[in-house]
Amino acid sequence: MTRAVIVGSGSYVPPNRVTNEMLSRIMDATDEWIRERSGVETRYYVDEGTSTSDLGVAAAVEALKAAGIEKNDLDLIVFATMTPDHYFPGCGGMLQHKLGLRDVPCFDIRQQCAGFLYGLQLVDAQIRAGMAKTVLLVAAETHTGFMPWTTENYNYLYGRTDRAPTPEEYEWNTRFRNVTVLFGDAAAAVVVKAVQNGDSGILDCILRTNGSDYDRIYVPGAGFKHRPYVDREQIERGDHIPVMNGMHVFRNATNCMASVTREILERNNLTLEDISLVLMHQANKRINERVQKMLGIPEEKVIHNIHKYGNTTAATIPLLWDESIRTGRVRPGDLVLMVAFGAGMNWGSLLLRA
Repeated sequence: MTRAVIVGSGSYVPPNRVTNEMLSRIMDATDEWIRERSGVETRYYVDEGTSTSDLGVAAAVEALKAAGIEKNDLDLIVFATMTPDHYFPGCGGMLQHKLGLRDVPCFDIRQQCAGFLYGLQLVDAQIRAGMAKTVLLVAAETHTGFMPWTTENYNYLYGRTDRAPTPEEYEWNTRFRNVTVLFGDAAAAVVVKAVQNGDSGILDCILRTNGSDYDRIYVPGAGFKHRPYVDREQIERGDHIPVMNGMHVFRNATNCMASVTREILERNNLTLEDISLVLMHQANKRINERVQKMLGIPEEKVIHNIHKYGNTTAATIPLLWDESIRTGRVRPGDLVLMVAFGAGMNWGSLLLRA
């Protein structure tokens, strides 16, 4: 049997650490208000001009180094993001060029917060089918492109100027606070290899999509439903900023993540006692605490990092994985469960043995 095995991982977090107190300088959102609703304490932002593919390259370099793999050994790239450098093309080809790779095929996927699990399933299928042997899977996001703040607002946030937001700017920034306070920029990558007759690797994956509620978390403007796909009126209305029905997303996320976890355990004749570690998408700590309670997952089997990085969308689970590897939380032979839910609506669970 051929199995897809993660042989190396890497991550990159940009340099600008942003606290809740810093955000409160440009909008009506206190540290207590943000922590209570999300568990987020800090997040990291890229410098202006840094793109998603740039973050992906930095994480990919670390993953290749950890795997001991030469870049010319790669025969497939998969790039998961909802914040690409350009509307098109996707980031995969730009990453391939920036890394100096040969002309390997590149997949770009857009499953948002579930993107890493969808990417792993795609990689696993390619390897099991004999289409690829050594694959680089990258998940990266630069959410700061969604932030509706002016350059002067950023400078005031960072303490680089004494020019506070105008009352109009403060009101505009506050309008989007339920979304903007959640997100941070980051990237993580894994190298996956085809291994014959081993015990490690991806064991099973269940993916689900239900598009009936897509508009409960989405970007209403800047798309080809409009003619032109973006215009001044859309920007003035704020239609280029994500909107979210928080309570609806909370209910769906908790129910779907709990359900798909039970399903994959039952399908593999396993219980939570067999699982060494559960890596949940880091969208909101309150969601994960609710899922943990619904399933009865012991505290020692769950780790969180949303308090440090915020929601980094496709990058959250591989960022958790990379941290777990580097800190020794994942050991050879451990059975690890990954579970995610995101816009689309897309969700899923995946089992692998380290």
